[in-house]
Amino acid sequence: MRIQPLTLALTFALCSASALAADAAERRFIRDGMTEGEVVYRIGPPDHEAFIRIVKDQPEEKAWTYFPAPGDAQTLTTVTLRAGMVTKVERKISR
Repeated sequence: MRIQPLTLALTFALCSASALAADAAERRFIRDGMTEGEVVYRIGPPDHEAFIRIVKDQPEEKAWTYFPAPGDAQTLTTVTLRAGMVTKVERKISR
């Protein structure tokens, strides 16, 4: 069975557009205490990930950055996670 290229492209475009619209609108509802899984479920994977601290036998600390997108235009969202839990959420206007 062969999938038509146009059908495949349309399916991908529809999935991408609906995910992008839903994710950006949910960014303002991320709060301290949420798990890493909850964040990914609500707003998707980050646009950028940076490790703040990685020390053997201690909790990992990292920052996830979400760039401005339709539905959350001009806002850069940074989520700091420690041991898989949100510890800080920063939202900055970027123009």
